[in-house]
Amino acid sequence: MKNLKEIKGDASFRKFLRKKNNNNKTSIIVYAKKEKFRNLLIYDAINKILNKNKILAPILYRESYDKNYIEIQDFGNQTIFNKLKKKRTDKIKYFKKIIILLNKVQSIKDRKIKNFKNRNYIIPKYDKKIILNEANLFCDWYIKKHLSKLNTQKFIIEFKTITKKLVANLKLKNDIFVHRDFHVSNLMIVNNQIGLIDSQDAIIGNKAYDLASLIDDVRFETSKSFKEKIFNFYLKKNKKLNKNKFKNDFEILSVLRNLKIIGIFTRLAIRDGKKSYLKLIPYTWKLISLRINENKVFHDLKTLLSKNFKKKLNEN
Repeated sequence: MKNLKEIKGDASFRKFLRKKNNNNKTSIIVYAKKEKFRNLLIYDAINKILNKNKILAPILYRESYDKNYIEIQDFGNQTIFNKLKKKRTDKIKYFKKIIILLNKVQSIKDRKIKNFKNRNYIIPKYDKKIILNEANLFCDWYIKKHLSKLNTQKFIIEFKTITKKLVANLKLKNDIFVHRDFHVSNLMIVNNQIGLIDSQDAIIGNKAYDLASLIDDVRFETSKSFKEKIFNFYLKKNKKLNKNKFKNDFEILSVLRNLKIIGIFTRLAIRDGKKSYLKLIPYTWKLISLRINENKVFHDLKTLLSKNFKKKLNEN
């Protein structure tokens, strides 16, 4: 169709097409034959919750679920990631605005909403089992590709024991609305406001998770001192937080999340032929290295990773 133009997608099974309408305005067609419930129905349900709480998220114009697509509001092309890549951009200023938005997201009390099929969608809890299963993606894809069969079996047994202990060490409750992919590539500039996209994986989880996604973002490199400034600004805006418990959870969730990401990026390359994500893995190792050197809780993990991937950690 002449009025449809495919635009850059993401790591999901979705396709995005920009539609030019008769009034010269545009909308976005989100097409998803695979994982359709999550990518269309849940995506819109979470957007409804965000909009209900005065957080800018794409509005649904119409659904054709039986034909595998929905039509939503077009937020344009300007991500905060693109803005931050420009030399003269005041990065601190933008990150402070993002922290204010994150506080708003974390204050959401809604746990269910009617989806466009008029059924209740209840946001799931991010329990310890899910966190462990996600961390195991590192073993399922990266380890199996990089270690011998014998070493893989030994590594997996030890890795699972260590990650169980790390998850058991989390201090905060799972009682906060978590976007789960909260980073600058999913934040859009829309009429001088910040719009939030890619929200279909939202859960009720740990308060530190989204901040870890933002500060230890594998796609956007920042210095250690920059990370500390943003972390401290968040603490300043959340004075009632137990700082020690929060820092502990922030570091554990950052490391487990980035191990998961290495697994996911490897899977994208092997299974889906999306090899461009592999170039992000060295910086992901750098982030893991940064965190495991800061907290004694990572002693066993650091020993295991150093034994098998010393070069990856030392390069960084």
